[in-house]
Parts: sequence; structure tokens; C-alpha cells
Amino acid sequence: MKNLLIAITLLLMVGNAIAKTNTRVSPLLIPGKQSLYQRVLTIPQARIFSAAKDNGAGKEVIPFTAFYVYARKKVNKREWLKLGTDRHGKISGWMPAAKTMEWNQGLTVAFRDPVGGDRSLLFRDRESLKSLVDANDKEAYSAIYLEAQAGLTSDESPVVAIQPDVHLDVKEDFYLVPIHKYEDVFVGAEQARMLQVSSVPLEYEPPAEAGSGAGTGAGEAGTEVGTGSVAAAPAMVKKKKKQRNYSAGLVFAIDSTLSMDPYIDRTREAVGKIFNSLDEAKLLGNVNFGLVSFRDNTSAAPGIGYLTRTYVKLSEGQDSHGFLSRVEKLSATTVSSRDFVEDAYAGVKRAIEDMNWKNHHARYVVLITDAGARGELDPLSSTGMTPEGLRQLALDNGVSIFVLHLLTPHDQANHTSAEDQYRRLSDIPGIGSLYYGVPTGDVVEFGYVLDALAAQITGQVRTAVENLPLEIEEVESAPAEVEMVAKEATTPQLAELQEKVAKLGYALRMRYLKRSETGKVPNVFNAWILDRDINDPERKVLDVRVLLTRDQLSDLHDILKQILNTAEEGLLSPKNFLNELKSLAATISRDPSKLGTTTAVTAGEGNSLADLGFMAEYIEDLPYTAEAMRLSLQDWQTWSAREQIKFLNALEAKINYYRALHDHTDLWVSLDGGPVDGDSVFPIALDMLP
Repeated sequence: MKNLLIAITLLLMVGNAIAKTNTRVSPLLIPGKQSLYQRVLTIPQARIFSAAKDNGAGKEVIPFTAFYVYARKKVNKREWLKLGTDRHGKISGWMPAAKTMEWNQGLTVAFRDPVGGDRSLLFRDRESLKSLVDANDKEAYSAIYLEAQAGLTSDESPVVAIQPDVHLDVKEDFYLVPIHKYEDVFVGAEQARMLQVSSVPLEYEPPAEAGSGAGTGAGEAGTEVGTGSVAAAPAMVKKKKKQRNYSAGLVFAIDSTLSMDPYIDRTREAVGKIFNSLDEAKLLGNVNFGLVSFRDNTSAAPGIGYLTRTYVKLSEGQDSHGFLSRVEKLSATTVSSRDFVEDAYAGVKRAIEDMNWKNHHARYVVLITDAGARGELDPLSSTGMTPEGLRQLALDNGVSIFVLHLLTPHDQANHTSAEDQYRRLSDIPGIGSLYYGVPTGDVVEFGYVLDALAAQITGQVRTAVENLPLEIEEVESAPAEVEMVAKEATTPQLAELQEKVAKLGYALRMRYLKRSETGKVPNVFNAWILDRDINDPERKVLDVRVLLTRDQLSDLHDILKQILNTAEEGLLSPKNFLNELKSLAATISRDPSKLGTTTAVTAGEGNSLADLGFMAEYIEDLPYTAEAMRLSLQDWQTWSAREQIKFLNALEAKINYYRALHDHTDLWVSLDGGPVDGDSVFPIALDMLP
């Protein structure tokens, strides 16, 4: 009997131990949700502790690390969070809430270049912004804006910060502005959104006193984090530093198929002229030239020689000898290509990827061709990219694309579709398309336009180098050159292009000019901002992005490709295919760490968000959604087969963009200051997600 009691006791003890082992602690749910957990990002210089107590022994955490929240508690009126790196109970420790910001959705915004419009105002609370929008009171807004612009805001002002007066390059000065709440409003006839956001730069200035500032659940809306007063200095200022001389990189991506010899020769002549003028002005080295030649898919025309070839890199095109000697052997092929389109996107992609753009403040690719491009629907396309995807890759690299389209008579049937491609490819947000169609492919007009374009760009460099003041007190917002460039133009089309080039050049020079003066995102938490310009409602002032690590982008690439392959094999019904896409898009926007676990294709039968009943929960409360989330089964079924195929090819093109972006290691930001690895991050444009 005694032995039996001992055995029973041991079994009970083992059973209790197993029960305790199997009890898994879960993170806190977002209020009102059944499957979405509370998450936060750490701000720079945050430390994590073994207990809810700052004993000085905390461990510093890599900035913007994502954690799940397992518990909250107050200690001496200070809120602490119990954090874990995953949702499976792996606890990391405790951190003051003030050292974190909410990360319940992965959407963040980036400020657009303010040149040509008002800078964004960050408001202290929702009511201040809402009353201004509802009243549509332009006079009151103007008074508030002018105060903020002049740095004269008081503690009673509804504005706590103003966007810096220069473009913020997230690759050079990494910052995050995550969205917490939103509200739909109308500004004039345009639907807009008021957003509650947090903002913090990677180069963070710590609070003057421990525990100051505001984070998740801490402080009042609009509380300032960092030294100094945001109200007194709405746009935070960096220390002044001497910069390299302003420089531009201009790379030609030139079609070298049959009949292109006259244009190749004229391009050489234009570059030679520019080098002579640079030499006279003692500016050699301030404008570097490169050249990439492209033809077509060699399987389509085996005798054509090559698809793309780099003749001159920017580092080799610093003087006329370096450039001209390398392009001396460039000539058009004597073999006819297959049809009236070439793989122009391959040439542009190589021009972007095969150049070292570092230290070039203005970056241009000039596409010269007389044919349309092989797009995402063309099986002979080597890139499989859309104009929008290639343009986004260029913008990610800070590159602007010009297109000189030679409208030669033999390609006339292709002119309209090619123009549409190239206008989309060369569109610059806030400026327009840098496209020029050369009537009849006239070599004389082509040469004149090329001379004018190159001279205008080099003239902008000369202005920046020769007239750059050491101390900048004030810069006019509307340069006279924008209004003057059209005076010498011979055609309205050239006048329009030159006006756009003037605006673009001015914006780029202002970025350079102001980079050492301002250009730091305000250290403000829980401010409210409008996503459109009150004075110009059609103008968007923010770009929506999703912060992904390099590994997560790789996972996204593989998962989307697997979904597409499964659909093409006929293993997914249209309904399930759309559910898979929506599950993927919703997961990226909500919690990218769950990639691979929320679609049936990648996680097993019955595991998609739709099957689990959580789709609506993931999508609701998102202020902006990816394309797939807006597509219904009814939409899909009303589409023709051609429209459905076009949609599928657009998804394939996005996959190709992910691969290209992943391989651009210089674009990725290592938050810990180390080499680029799988944990490095990049804010990807929402439009480029499924």
C-alpha cells in the first residue's frame, strides 16, 4: 500500500510538471481582437531589464526591434512592459513603455519632398487638426503655417513640429513614422486621412531626464522626446558639416540595334561638348558620365550579339578621354531584331545597378531608343518588370529616368503603346514625366534636345558649385530658373521638359544645400498629421511604406511565387487564390514576422486567415491597403481572361522587383551599424506589395 501511494504521488507530480511545461504564455491581445497581439518597436538607446526596475544593468537593444507585449504594470507611476521576441512565450525582459512605440500594424509613412508645396505640420492633438480641416479655414491655416515655418510657435500652438524644409532620404538618415490611428476626412473634393503617428530618427537625441517623453501608453499626445523644445525649433537641426562638392552622375542607356548609329554618334558629340564646357569652367569631375548599351534577347535574334553591355562606368567617365575612348567601338548591330520592341528595361536596369552612385547628389539615367520595351507580359523580357516596378527601383536608388523616344516612321504602329510605357517609367512624383518624343526620329532635333538637356544639368551643377554659400540663412522656395528655362526652347514639348528638369534640379540642389543644415525628422510622439496638402488637396504629402527585413522580403518573394505557381497548376480555385493573396498582403501589413504561417499554401491545409476566420480582423483598422485586399471575387469573375492574365503578370513583375531590391545591398539599413545581413531593413512602398 505504501509503495502504491508513493507511485501515485510521483505520477501526480510528473503530471503537474508536464501540465506546467505545456502551459504556454501568450502575448496580450489588442483590445477587441481575437488573434492580433500587442507589439511595440524600441526607440534608439532603449535598454531591457530582467525586472521592472531600472537598476543600471539593462542591456541595450538594437533600435526598432519588434517585441510582443506580454504584460504591463505601473512602478512608481512609470509604465513597464514585459516583452518577448516571439508570440510563443520567449520572454526577453522588461522595458519602460516610454522607450517603445506601438507597432500594431507595419505601416509607416515617409515625407515627400516639400519643394513646390507646403511642408507637413504635426499637430498636438486630433481636435486641433480636425477643426481646421472641417472649417476649411485657409486663413487660420496660413497663420499657423507661417508661425511654424518661422519657428515662432508657442506652447499654446496646436502645432508641435513641422516637416524639415528638405527631402529626408530614409537611406541616409533613417527614420520611422508608424501609423497608430486614422480618420477619413475630406479636404475640398479629395478624400484624405488624418493620421496619428509617432516619429523618431535612428540618430536619436536622448531625453534630458530619465523617463521623459512619451511612448506606448505614456505621456500626452504631442509630448516631445529629445533635448530642446520642439515648439521653439519645429524642425530639428543638425550640426553643420562640410560636404563634398556637388556632383551629378548621368548614365546613357542607349539602344544599339539596327539603324541607331546616327544617334550613337550624336550622343558622343553631345558628351564631348559638355566635357569641353566643364573643362573651361574647371568643373571636370563634378559631372561624371556612364554608358550602357542594350539590344534584345539573344534567343530571339541570336546574331544580335548581346543583351546589355556596360561601356563606361561613372568612375571611368570623369573626363572626355575616359569616356570617349571606351565608347569608340560602340556601334549598332547589323542584324535585325525580331520585332518592333527591344529589351529596353534590361538596359535601364543595368544602368541603375551597374553604377556606383555614391557621392553623386544628382543621379540621372537617359534612355535613348526608337522602339517599345519588352514588358512584364512579354516572354522574351529578361527583367519581367513593369514600368512602375523599374521606376520604383530607380527611385529607391535616388535615380531619375529621362526618355528620349525616337518616333521613327518604321515603328509608327508601336509609338502609342511605347509612349505610354515610357511616360510611366519616367514619372517623378510631384514633377511629372521626363519623356520627350522626337518627331520622325529627326537626328538634328534629337541632338538639339540632348545638348539642351545635358547643358541644363551641367549648368545646375555649375550653379551649385560656384554659388553655394557657406552659411545658409534662407532659401527661396520658387527658383527663378524654373520660370526662365522655357524662353530659349524651340518647341513647347522642349519647354515643358526643361521646366520639369529645372524643378527637379532645384529640388536636388536644395537637398544637398540643406543636408548639413536641417533634415532631421522631429523627435515627436503621438502627433496628428494630414496626408494631403490643405492648400492643394490633390497633392499627396506622404508615401505609405511597410518596413521589412531583408529575410522577410526573401520570404515574401518565395511565398508569392509559390502561390502563383499553385494557382497556375490549377490547384487553387479563384476564391482560394484571392484569399491566399489577401492573407499574404494582410500579414505583411500587420505582422511580417508571421510570413509563411497565414496562407494554406505555405502553412498547410486550413491555415489561411480566411479559413481561420481572422481575415476581417487583420484588414480592419488599416488606413491603407495593398491592391489584393481591394479585389473581390466578383471583380475577378467579371474580368476577361486577358485582364486576369495581366493581373497575374503584374504580380510576377513584383516578384522580380523583390529580387532586384534584395540584391541591392547598398539600399538596406543595418540598424545595429554592422554589415548588411538578413536583419537589415528597408521601407518598401505599399504599391509594390501584393
